[in-house]
Parts: sequence; structure tokens; C-alpha cells
Amino acid sequence: MKHAGAQTLQGLSDLLDQVRQRQGLKEKKFGIFYRRSKSFLHFHEDPAGTFADLTTFDRHPVNTARERKELLAAIDRTLDEESMRDHRTASMVVAK
Repeated sequence: MKHAGAQTLQGLSDLLDQVRQRQGLKEKKFGIFYRRSKSFLHFHEDPAGTFADLTTFDRHPVNTARERKELLAAIDRTLDEESMRDHRTASMVVAK
């Protein structure tokens, strides 16, 4: 499965705009998002369709509006979980 090309990513422009609104994500290359220095989200294409890979090693189809909504929910969950984990780690450091 190859990385999504520019034409495929252009077709996801509404989705990409919504991803760009998520705090803490940086788009280093078109359609490739990082959180801090780690890869967070990128897209693939093959004959079966277009897919998004999250840092959690989850692959999400993004071929329908419903699938794109589900991806955004998964992104939000992952960001929330990472934020909570960061907060707990910082609290533990302060408590020492």
C-alpha cells in the first residue's frame, strides 16, 4: 500500500482542514501530521480505497463521510489519551 498522492489528498481537503484544527498537531508535509516529534497521522491509497494510519497503528478507511467522522473521533480520543498521560507524568514528576 503506497502513501497517498497529492491528487488523493486533494480529494480529502475537507478532512485535512478538520485535522489541521486539532491542537497539538503539525502538518510537516502535505497530509502527514506529527505530534511533537512523532508521526501521528498519514494516508495511504490502494485499489481498495484510501486509508489513514494513526500513531496507534490503527488503519481507518476514509472513503465515506461516516468513515471520515469516525477517523476524527479516533484522532480526538488519541489526543485526549495522550494529553491525560502527559498530565499524569508531569504530576508524578512534580510530586517527587
